[in-house]
Amino acid sequence: MRRLSKYLGLLLLGSLFCSASYGQDLYTILELALENDPTLRQAEAVYRANRENLNQSRSALLPSLGVGGSTSRVTSGPADDVFRDITNPVTGETVSTLVQPAHSYANGLNNHGWGLNLNQSVINLSNWYTFQSARASDRAAAINLAAQEQDLIMRVAMAYFDVLRAQELLETNLQEEEAALRSLEQTRQREEVGLVAITDVFDSQAAYDLARNTTILQRDLLRSRFEALEAITGQPHGDIDELRADFPILEVDGSLIAWEDQAEDNSLAIAAARYNLDASRKTLRARKSDHLPTVDIAGVYGHNVTAPIVSQGIVIGGGAFDRTSLALSVSIPLYSGGAVSARRRQAEQNVVAAQESLELTKRQLTQSIRNAYRRVNTDVLVIDQRQQSINSAQLALDATELGAEVGTRNIVEVLRARENLFRALRQYADARFDYVLDTLVLKQVAGILTPEDIIQLNEWLQGEG
Repeated sequence: MRRLSKYLGLLLLGSLFCSASYGQDLYTILELALENDPTLRQAEAVYRANRENLNQSRSALLPSLGVGGSTSRVTSGPADDVFRDITNPVTGETVSTLVQPAHSYANGLNNHGWGLNLNQSVINLSNWYTFQSARASDRAAAINLAAQEQDLIMRVAMAYFDVLRAQELLETNLQEEEAALRSLEQTRQREEVGLVAITDVFDSQAAYDLARNTTILQRDLLRSRFEALEAITGQPHGDIDELRADFPILEVDGSLIAWEDQAEDNSLAIAAARYNLDASRKTLRARKSDHLPTVDIAGVYGHNVTAPIVSQGIVIGGGAFDRTSLALSVSIPLYSGGAVSARRRQAEQNVVAAQESLELTKRQLTQSIRNAYRRVNTDVLVIDQRQQSINSAQLALDATELGAEVGTRNIVEVLRARENLFRALRQYADARFDYVLDTLVLKQVAGILTPEDIIQLNEWLQGEG
């Protein structure tokens, strides 16, 4: 968890850095992505929702308090008024007198009461280990969220440098198109004075048409790359800062073994897998505890008020009464149709699955860190070779053009030499961008990629002009 806190702190540092910067540089775009990327916001919402599982499991360990109340009105009486004939002993006159009135809701009795109920689990190992399992799962989820944030850094970097890659390829294609156009015009002039055959004009025209077509496709690719960046940040982007020509191309600092050890200690994937294994083990202990007795304590306080009953002038019952109780209960599960044993066996297999998942993650990490390490060092060699190929292709083109002027080379050889040069330029640009992204991938696999790496990379970007 300290690693996660440090990581989130770097995010805040990056946010402050970005707010003070200007222009469409890499870190400004990363700041927008941190605020607007729907994938990250979805992951954060899912994490917060799943975090409530921890609070729910904790609630089983805490006391529960409830309050209840009731009120009632009781009415009774004959359907009709009851009269009785009474003779006056003095006058001897008989009078019909009302003895009991007919039923009426107005003449009723009110009863009401309220009470408090307090329950607390005293001994319940199943609930305790379930809580421990939920806490380990929450830590794994926090690690996975940090991995999502690292993934966002990589997605932003890849989208950003895909734009730069498309821009540089478009510039190269424009240069190739311009060179093909000049060659076509020169070939036409030479054909008009009879120095070359018409077939040379056709070859030059075909080369120009192909270059023009490639430029059209590359413009469309550049627009799609900008749209991919916009899909992450939620905002359109104009010109973005380019990678400086003097960006250092260096081999990986440190040995492969050192990087493997660093990845073992810092990999978010391994940390999450370990927490998941811990959660599975705690769940297994909870299922084993389902067979054990549980002890609970319950307290009740009640206050009830009943109305007195009046019958023939005599008041019966009624009044206020308080009642309290405190009980300690023990429950011992004996048999539940085999469900308890089935849940225990299921938990055992989940532990095995989590152990194998951790082992698989470790093996995949070893493979990934080795591949990423070698890929960066290979990129260094490739970039150096691409630079040499540009120099060789330029010399070959100069010699071929000179030979074409004196008649020892033809236009097809010139076009082929020019194509080799621009291919070398495109491959060199690709190799540089591959190197930048591969260095970030290496840090991501090792679990040490942070916004601070983007800050450092951002220093090697510059705006146009």
